[in-house]
Amino acid sequence: MLKPVEPPPPERPIGELVHELVEEGKAYARAELGLAKAMAGAKARALALPAALFGVAFILALTAVTALALGVVLALAKFLGPLLAGFVGLLIFAAIAGLLGWIAADRVRRAL
Repeated sequence: MLKPVEPPPPERPIGELVHELVEEGKAYARAELGLAKAMAGAKARALALPAALFGVAFILALTAVTALALGVVLALAKFLGPLLAGFVGLLIFAAIAGLLGWIAADRVRRAL
């Protein structure tokens, strides 16, 4: 015996479908935003200790350069006097800084 034909389900109004689509889009966007926040938080936590170590290393490097400059000035002070030795030390380290800055600026110009 044949089955009776079932009537098709009633169609939903367009407004209801659009509303459902918008809500699903919002839920998807919230999920993606939550995932991005979780990934950024994990990366920030992973980089916290290395960043602190780089900071300490930078401070120690500055201390080493200061000690070197002081050593140069004290060595020159035996021959030139303290004030002139300080000035000569300033000129030496300013020339080194200027040379490094000029090289860096030249490389930036070439790269751009």
